[in-house]
Amino acid sequence: MKILVIQQKMIGDVLISSLICSNLRTAFPDAQIDYLVNDNTTPVLEGNPNIDNLVLFEKKHQESIIEVIKLGLQIRKQKYDIVIDAYSKLQSWIMVLLCGSKKRISYKKFGRTFLYTDNVEMAENPESKLGLAIERRISLLKPLHLKTPIDPIPKLYVSDDEKKMAQDLFTKHNVKSDRKTIMISLLGSDKSKTYPSVYMAKLVDFIEQNYNLNILFNYFPKQIDDAKTIYDLCSETTKEKIYFDLLGSDLRSFIAIMNECDIIFGNDGGAINMAKALGKPSFIIFSPYIEKKIWATFEDGKNHVSVHLSDFEPTLFENKSYADLQQESKVLYDKFVPELIQPKLKKFLDDLIN
Repeated sequence: MKILVIQQKMIGDVLISSLICSNLRTAFPDAQIDYLVNDNTTPVLEGNPNIDNLVLFEKKHQESIIEVIKLGLQIRKQKYDIVIDAYSKLQSWIMVLLCGSKKRISYKKFGRTFLYTDNVEMAENPESKLGLAIERRISLLKPLHLKTPIDPIPKLYVSDDEKKMAQDLFTKHNVKSDRKTIMISLLGSDKSKTYPSVYMAKLVDFIEQNYNLNILFNYFPKQIDDAKTIYDLCSETTKEKIYFDLLGSDLRSFIAIMNECDIIFGNDGGAINMAKALGKPSFIIFSPYIEKKIWATFEDGKNHVSVHLSDFEPTLFENKSYADLQQESKVLYDKFVPELIQPKLKKFLDDLIN
């Protein structure tokens, strides 16, 4: 049996949808399981034993429908028995139309049901603490009537060499081994998903004032100016506990470094999803225009906690569309003051550290 799972888009999406592959591997251990993803997301799949081959969606495919058609024809030649489309947008619709597979599974969308043999209703509200992002992926397995238990947790795999690299890096930077380490997810994927710098610095100061922790900043080298802005806004005593220069040169090194940390806190995004896949407790600040019910995965009030401005000021969100909220994200972020977050953050850290 040959199976193709399709999930384009961002790192977090690709990582979460990899749980489809892992459950397929358990159910069909002898099957060939391939995964079609954007080429810049592959680091989160390295070492994953549940994926046989990666089919790469490259920049040329993003820029040309002709290239998407060519890729669809290449997929057709592979003669997949099953295609599971977890992306379900125009580009994947074209590939599914061309794939020739007998069983084609995706979410039910108006005007697209003819493309698939199985159209799964997309849930609007979560039924568990898993969150909609997880529940929706699991639902795509229902048409296969698997006899094996479902594992809902996406996983990252860190090699022994990567673990040693991160441990050596901690030693090189004299990270205190007698205290826990918290990773701060400083920046979102864009400004509309990034908690204001002044507010973030206040929360980092709050963490330092109340807990004896090593503090690492998560940022890419190209984001150093934004990271330095937050660092400069922190108090001098906080700066003493921040290992500002301890960071990886690429995504795999970040994963290895995160594996050595104990907790992650900060903006929602790929870093948070990767930390969860490594089994790390998380505290997330959601952008005002992101739906918390989708991405607040595994929220249990203890190991995984999140905050959204709507938790505190629900009237600000009445009769507002997604587009409205996205356009007003800066104004709404300004209302999301640190004082709203601190009590919940304190309880989260008290439960984990004290």
